[in-house]
Amino acid sequence: MSRSAVIDAQRMTVRRMSFRFPQQLGGLWNPQRPEFSHVVNAASLAMPFLEPYLIETMRKARTKVTDARLIAEIDLYIGQEATHFRQHQQFNKRLADLGYTSVPAAEAVLKADYQSFARNRSFAFNLAYAEGFEAMALAIGHMLVEDREYLFGDGEASVASLVLWHFVEEIEHKCATYDVFKALDGRYAWRIYGLLFATIHIMARTRQGYRALLTEDGLWSGWRSRLALYRLLLRIFGRLTPRLLRIMTPGYDPRSVADPAWAVAWWRGYGSGDGGQGDGGLSELDMARLGEPSPVARAFQGAAQ
Repeated sequence: MSRSAVIDAQRMTVRRMSFRFPQQLGGLWNPQRPEFSHVVNAASLAMPFLEPYLIETMRKARTKVTDARLIAEIDLYIGQEATHFRQHQQFNKRLADLGYTSVPAAEAVLKADYQSFARNRSFAFNLAYAEGFEAMALAIGHMLVEDREYLFGDGEASVASLVLWHFVEEIEHKCATYDVFKALDGRYAWRIYGLLFATIHIMARTRQGYRALLTEDGLWSGWRSRLALYRLLLRIFGRLTPRLLRIMTPGYDPRSVADPAWAVAWWRGYGSGDGGQGDGGLSELDMARLGEPSPVARAFQGAAQ
């Protein structure tokens, strides 16, 4: 195992975050970008099923790995993913409690998908899917950090903080599944197959989800909302596509993708007490200062009303 792999393991931290969703939180948590609200909501629905599937895949991989440093990298990765899906479960429950009937329907489909992959697909497929998803998540993380003011600037701080924290950690553990895939398989064709399958699968399920949610809010049929959605997707994919194409090159290595300074500042800020919230750091961002070079914690005034 190379020295860089040692650094990769050391740079990961398992953070026990707590996001305070206000009692009045609605599904359209970014009123200026309601379409983006439901794109994010739909993607969140996958996390309590996708991430346990990734964890189980890495646990199986762990039994096949002998290098102690790679085992440590897997353990930290599992710890981060476990924290992610538990936070998304809380948020998704809030969506269901709001009365969106499409939420339990979408969850049932996603649960069946990942149970089927785990039970019926080969280890090679599941490992390739895991690396494919994480490579895509790295690209999405960079896009979200880069465009954070436009996408989140007018939104509810707790939801924006949840999503940005999640993808900041996706950037942080960018090498974990890549290292495992390279150690146990390494075939270029399987890596690309995993990327394409995971990307198409996640995006198709997300589209089904946001279409249903927008329909429930009476927005899907409106031409203004549809136009806003298409403009949003063009913006997102305009930034994602070059990054996804880079992943498809034979010599791709996530170590060659420079970490955004804003994300690095979040990693370093955690545990410093910057947030003053009793949980060790930046669990809720100051949305008015989202464009600053480093993330700034919102001053916590007490429990959500």
